[in-house]
Amino acid sequence: MGIFGKEEPEPANVLGKPLRCQVCGNEGFYKRDAQLHTAGMTFFKLEWASPTCQCLVCSTCGYVHWFFPGK
Repeated sequence: MGIFGKEEPEPANVLGKPLRCQVCGNEGFYKRDAQLHTAGMTFFKLEWASPTCQCLVCSTCGYVHWFFPGK
């Protein structure tokens, strides 16, 4: 069982190439979405309108790889 409960880590590809963790070289990741907040959006309670990134969390060391949508 992985660190995120029953979810098992999976390999990931970026631009058609297998991703390896930049810290430990592992090839297993947990996929998560994260919203990017700014102080202004938070002040006006508009966090819901902030862009969302995809994060791949290394299943070995926990390093988070961030990917902005459309890139």
